[in-house]
Amino acid sequence: MGIPVLDTILDVIKTPLERLIPDKNERLKMEHEISTAAIKAGLAQMEVNKVEAAHRSIFVAGWRPAVGWVCALALAWHFMFYDIAAWIQISFFPDASAPPSLNGTETLLTVLMSMLGLGGLRTVEKLKGVSR
Repeated sequence: MGIPVLDTILDVIKTPLERLIPDKNERLKMEHEISTAAIKAGLAQMEVNKVEAAHRSIFVAGWRPAVGWVCALALAWHFMFYDIAAWIQISFFPDASAPPSLNGTETLLTVLMSMLGLGGLRTVEKLKGVSR
């Protein structure tokens, strides 16, 4: 049992590697090189993240929280505040124009789910029975 992302990547490329490289030793060597490269890329990204998070400027260190807050506010408007504003408008100000609606909710949810890490890898873990 290794790193779940690497296990998933290796499972995906295992069949093509078996067809391309029939020699077991060469194939294992190639799988090792792929996993090593993926680990190095992940470590490099972690270093970039640490440098960004330590930066004093909000424009460097604050872009992830800013995207999260924008997603949270947009979802709150779309699912809660818009209905309340529409009710108030219809009840008390019938001649006023309707409150602005939010378009592109699918894109917003995609960004939010990506930020929260709710992608397919968790499903793969559950299917393999390795989730906690």
